[in-house]
Amino acid sequence: MGNLLCCVKVDQSTVAIRERFGKFDDVLEPGCHCLPWFLGSQISGHLSLRLQQLDVRCETKTKDNVFVNVVASIQYRALANKAGDAFYKLSNTQSQIKAYVFDVIRASVPKLNLDDVFEQKTEIAKAVEDELEKAMSAYGYEIVQTLIVDIEPDEHVKRAMNEINAAARLRVAANEKAEAEKIVQIKRAEGEAEAKYLAGLGIARQRQAIVDGLRDSVIGFSENVPGTSAKDVMDMVLITQYFDTMKEIGASSKSSSVFIPHGPGAVRDIASQIRDGLLQANQL
Repeated sequence: MGNLLCCVKVDQSTVAIRERFGKFDDVLEPGCHCLPWFLGSQISGHLSLRLQQLDVRCETKTKDNVFVNVVASIQYRALANKAGDAFYKLSNTQSQIKAYVFDVIRASVPKLNLDDVFEQKTEIAKAVEDELEKAMSAYGYEIVQTLIVDIEPDEHVKRAMNEINAAARLRVAANEKAEAEKIVQIKRAEGEAEAKYLAGLGIARQRQAIVDGLRDSVIGFSENVPGTSAKDVMDMVLITQYFDTMKEIGASSKSSSVFIPHGPGAVRDIASQIRDGLLQANQL
């Protein structure tokens, strides 16, 4: 009906290309327009001004001979003031954009090692965008933004990279664990050394107290019992201690077997040995 009334409607964010007798005549903005078809005017086609996105997957090789798939996302749109160029100069816009993307990526990535490709995604995207901007502006298109959205090495390469990363982390964990064990052992050794030192002080004080007590006992007994010498008192004390020790050894349920010479004559020898040992300890 619109064609019969010589009227045509152009949707929002779209322009229409009007021709007269097969020659470009004008670009029709969104809205309603008069189209006198009987004068040779006709709509040749429509051109969207909306932002469009094209994802390009490009397989290439890095400097260290690793094949990767680089996925670039190109956001572009046609310029309203160059709608004629955008409509007539290119027969397949997306194929043209893909060709430029392939050219730039396959020229840039082979100069980089695989790790550098991941680190320099922004630089690669910038190179693609600059090249596309120079090329597509002549055809009436604007490159809004170019993104490198994915870099996909071969599955075996990704597995190897993960194993390298895992091995590095295990090595760090092993070092940390060994360092922790070292600290524990050092602290344990310091604790044992301190305990032995304190135990030695306790034993020394115990022996000193025993010697002081024996000395006081001998002196007090000699003063209270006339006619006894210090040697007699000492022998009696040592023999008493000897029998007390034997009694405790025999009464203990967890005691080990101890073989010592025993007899009336042996008691004198034991007393003499104990006395000599205590006197030597007291002198030290």
